[in-house]
Amino acid sequence: MTPLGFLERASIVYGDCTSIIYGDSTVYTWRETNLRCLRIASSLFSIGIKRSDVVSVLSANTPAMYELQFAVPMTGAILNNINTRLDAKTISVQLHHCESKLLFVDVVYSDLAVEAISKSENPPILVLIADDEGGADVADRSKFCYTYGDLVTRGDPEFKWIRPESEWDPIVVNYTSGTTSSPKGVVHCHRGIFVMSLDSLIDWTVPKNPVYLWTLPIFHANGWCLPYSIAAVGGTNVCLRKLQTPLIYRLIRHHGVTHMCGAPVVLNMLTSSHQKSLKSPVHFLTAGSSPPEPVILRAESLGFIISHGYGLTETAGVIVSCAWKPEWNRLPSSERTRLKIRQGVRTIGFSEIDVVDPDSGRSVNRDGSTVGEIVMRGSSVMLGYLKDQTGTKRVFKNGWFLTGDIGVVYKDGYLEIKDRSKDVIITGGENVSSVEVEAVLYTNPVVNEAAVVARTDEYWGETPCAFVSLKTGLNRKVTEEEIIEYCRKKMPHYMVPKTVLFLDELPKTSTGKIPKFKLKEIVKNLGSTRLSRM
Repeated sequence: MTPLGFLERASIVYGDCTSIIYGDSTVYTWRETNLRCLRIASSLFSIGIKRSDVVSVLSANTPAMYELQFAVPMTGAILNNINTRLDAKTISVQLHHCESKLLFVDVVYSDLAVEAISKSENPPILVLIADDEGGADVADRSKFCYTYGDLVTRGDPEFKWIRPESEWDPIVVNYTSGTTSSPKGVVHCHRGIFVMSLDSLIDWTVPKNPVYLWTLPIFHANGWCLPYSIAAVGGTNVCLRKLQTPLIYRLIRHHGVTHMCGAPVVLNMLTSSHQKSLKSPVHFLTAGSSPPEPVILRAESLGFIISHGYGLTETAGVIVSCAWKPEWNRLPSSERTRLKIRQGVRTIGFSEIDVVDPDSGRSVNRDGSTVGEIVMRGSSVMLGYLKDQTGTKRVFKNGWFLTGDIGVVYKDGYLEIKDRSKDVIITGGENVSSVEVEAVLYTNPVVNEAAVVARTDEYWGETPCAFVSLKTGLNRKVTEEEIIEYCRKKMPHYMVPKTVLFLDELPKTSTGKIPKFKLKEIVKNLGSTRLSRM
């Protein structure tokens, strides 16, 4: 089992059908996409990329980004998509950790990439992805050994792509939003990505020849495996560099978009301003955090058909979905929405999902109130964390993957996430470790104590909220803006606290620990942050 075969088949079955649309002038067929991927794979092979090497990509949702999901593993290499929202230091750590041999760089992120490898002893080969839509220039092209166009031109379209020796061979390594000092590279195999790709089609009920708009970053768990899924059914990929509401609606109308994905923040963006109803329904799959009820209601009133799911980088995509029952359509809108915000049940291609008591390991009562840890097992669960046997062993127990997420199961068997152990904050689809943010806050010379929790946000779903006590003896006033600006210089912007609350002293338990549940209660009483805070 390998998802790479989907492209080969698409070139035969859907050869003359449109595979990629980008901007006003770029259109490819599936036959052309297959040949372009073979050419890229051939060129990579000719410059020394071999089986088990890691090849990284730092790019927006361009045709090249889509093609590289196939072309890189067609050489036997392991694909590493990099989050474009990271800073240079974090990218540098990830490249070093996975020992990347080559880095494809979107022209927009060329300066970021050059900075990331500036202090590397063994920097990867740089390949520049340039296109007219990028609208950016490169300060120093001498840093780049090739351009993407060069590799396409020089490659052999008759290249025999290198098949995995085993379906358990690694195909991708994706980094979670872990700490820069201890990155977590999630390794997936060909079999897992194959299963997830087809599972997504079945669970989401995607027909042949869909028109898919790329509002979900492909760097997010390989776009939840949908690059491979869309190839399997001969769909059209409408590539999109920037998320702009007017542009998205224009593309939906012009190309007849049928499917799209994204975090709840994208759905909120599309519905927060007055829009005309869609001429044809558009299926929208959302995951990352539960979409707010008002957002679902607004989206459905415009003609979006909302599906809600749950997954992790470690599962390669959505493996729990709120499978919809026809009889629910007869319920009042508020009741339908309440049901839809639940994460749901396992998808058809996944083996088992359960919510268990962390101490006994037994399943919790299906009463919608007894909490436990969500555990799972199935073919698309990761092989493990790269170079981290200890971390891998920590999250596997008796064949089960321990998610660290806390949930409940209702009487009808549907589960809902209630909290997240380790205090992970999901903001705009990005995972933010509160511990990471706290570590940065503690480096500020004016900060005495710091703790970070999630605050509900009408736009991002959640944002980091920092509680800070200041050091004694300061002879000046410290403001919220000063703390936020300090963080902006030290971490990716999506991780920066949007709210800072000052306390004389943070609460403590008898053992000296900060009880975050008390801080969450304070934040809950504050209510949601507003769009005006953006």
